[in-house]
Amino acid sequence: MVLLESENIEMGTPAPDFTLMGTDDKEHTLSEFKGKKALVVVFMCNHCPYVQAQWERLVSLQSKFGESGVQFVGINPNSNPDYPEDSFDKMKEYFVEYEMNFPYLVDPKQNVARAFGAKCTPDIFVYDEEQKLAYHGRIDDNWKDGAAATSHELDAVLQLLVDGKVIEMKQNPSMGCSIKWLDS
Repeated sequence: MVLLESENIEMGTPAPDFTLMGTDDKEHTLSEFKGKKALVVVFMCNHCPYVQAQWERLVSLQSKFGESGVQFVGINPNSNPDYPEDSFDKMKEYFVEYEMNFPYLVDPKQNVARAFGAKCTPDIFVYDEEQKLAYHGRIDDNWKDGAAATSHELDAVLQLLVDGKVIEMKQNPSMGCSIKWLDS
């Protein structure tokens, strides 16, 4: 496992377009999420301990903010055959196990992860109502134990977006396992 941090990406960058298959066996596109107060795109996978430790927090935040117009989308770029735990069939199992309340999509050619500039799992991108990057950072300050976190950045950012306020806070990078690129 290689530990990486998310890279700096200029705020205001438009969300890259995508069409990807979900664990519901339907294609999902960026355009289906137009008009949301916030779109949270999380590059994640099944096997990464950093994702596993934060999975329930993602589901909880979707529950908390869903009725306020926030939509989470999980994208698994780890379609590398060397990591069978990240297969599409296993994604379907994890979707059920974690009682996911947001689409979980597979990026088999990794083109979407590259277009976004994703580097690790989880790598979290938050887009505003115009689908422009408003936040790119961590969930909170304790990846292992959300109950021990003292700073809940993603929660705070989503509340600001729902309230129509400007985000004026330090954006600490997310950290996690490296994406398992097909050409590596």
